[in-house]
Amino acid sequence: ERTSTLDRLERESIDCAVIGGGITGVGIAREATLRGLSVALLDAADFASGPSIRSSKLINGGLRYLAMGDNALVRETALERKEIHRLAPHLAEPRWVVVPTRSRAGLIKMRAGITTYEKLGAVEDADLHRNWSRDELEAEEPILDRSRFAHACVYREYLTEDARLVLANLRCAVAGGAVVLNHAPVDAITGDGGSADGVEAECTLSGRRVRVRARCVINAAGPWVDRVHQIENPQAEARLHLSKGVHVVVPEERLPVRNIVILGAADRRSIFVIRRGEAVFIGTTDTSYEHGSETWPRITREDVEYLLEPIPRDFSVEPLAPEDVVAAWSGLRPLIAEPGKKAHEISRRDEIWIGPKRVVSVAGGKLTGYRPMTRTAVEKAAEVCELRLATPPEREAPLPGGDFDGDLEGLSARLQRETGLEPAAAARMIGLYGTEAGEVVGRGANPLVSGSSVLSGEVSWAIEVEGAARLEDVLYRRTRAALYEPSVRQALVEPIADRMTELLGWDAARREREIEAARERLARDLAFLGETP
Repeated sequence: ERTSTLDRLERESIDCAVIGGGITGVGIAREATLRGLSVALLDAADFASGPSIRSSKLINGGLRYLAMGDNALVRETALERKEIHRLAPHLAEPRWVVVPTRSRAGLIKMRAGITTYEKLGAVEDADLHRNWSRDELEAEEPILDRSRFAHACVYREYLTEDARLVLANLRCAVAGGAVVLNHAPVDAITGDGGSADGVEAECTLSGRRVRVRARCVINAAGPWVDRVHQIENPQAEARLHLSKGVHVVVPEERLPVRNIVILGAADRRSIFVIRRGEAVFIGTTDTSYEHGSETWPRITREDVEYLLEPIPRDFSVEPLAPEDVVAAWSGLRPLIAEPGKKAHEISRRDEIWIGPKRVVSVAGGKLTGYRPMTRTAVEKAAEVCELRLATPPEREAPLPGGDFDGDLEGLSARLQRETGLEPAAAARMIGLYGTEAGEVVGRGANPLVSGSSVLSGEVSWAIEVEGAARLEDVLYRRTRAALYEPSVRQALVEPIADRMTELLGWDAARREREIEAARERLARDLAFLGETP
């Protein structure tokens, strides 16, 4: 349907053209359609291929920003956690976060901060924090070094699948009439007078150029916001401070945590240790990045060693070396620059500005706070471009797959009964697809390769429902196999390519190019292993 999408973009005149298919861009597209606007959204690569796939996978309020005095941000995002859980309970799984402390005084201090955090977020009684003694620590998180930690404060956050949260919002926008296209970088903002009247882009898969006519243009390009802004205004100064965040994955048997654990890094920053199935990921770094807005910023051995350093110090496990890492990801956060501050000192606030052609640019913010940020952006765009907005719905409908009461275990058990899937496979499908999991399994219930939980039906769903156009789109962002199934991800490449060849009509040369590109991408994730220690 790609050709018909390009035809439609050329043919129709729309209210709002959105540049960028991360959580901010798709959130804007969804909000705009809910408010009665016609929308086109274009992304230079795949949807969710920038920072929106590189997060710590948490829907959280940002407890650490209390120490920075950013109470307004914390309150907004802490409250938003509950709303995201309501809209997509399969993509906001409640998890306990363990903050170990070495003394009772440390526990009291941590409790005070978490109590404030819970009040700001209107946390319900069942989810209020708990305090663990040494004996409770031993029972609940046995690998924590109890000679170092006498207590722990435990509080609630939500674990998500960031790329799938983007896709769910995108599908909601499409259901509302939005026209969306990935792999189509915008390279021109049109308009001879004082206002932009559209954008031009080139489809990198077909080579076809397309001009989109629009009454308003919104720049939500994440780390590339400055670059797009300079298309509108070549003299514009950069407004962003790019920060690199790296996460590494180790096998669960090397680090068998049960909950989300917060550790202190060598520079006193906090890092998360999070289990997802048989994989445990550790992150994140937060360092200034001065090499431009790259999709895949380089992971160095130094980055990896920084994340692994506290593991043998705080857990009763053997030390981990970079060679123990089986997968990794890195991304850039588009922070609003604050001169004189390091990346980890900069607030995650968002900012909106208007360019000389009345292009509305939005940057900054947190994954958890995407809804208020995008609502503000749409309202500002309507004001600047004189668009009439419909009254927002009093209660937004659930995102695709989210129309259930939040009982993940019950939904998983039902899927097992209906499809015969094993418990672990069913739980994974519910976590990715929610109430749509049965439809996905119905397209093909067989694992693509032995030892993998990725089903053949997921490839069909990724293409026909979620707009995947390249092998990497399926491997990294639709099935998440590149991150969480490192032992079989290389083996999955050819079966996915074969299914995509069948569905998309690739010739032999295109199939081989996709396979080569995917294998090269997987190898680059671990390129730091070739660096000299």
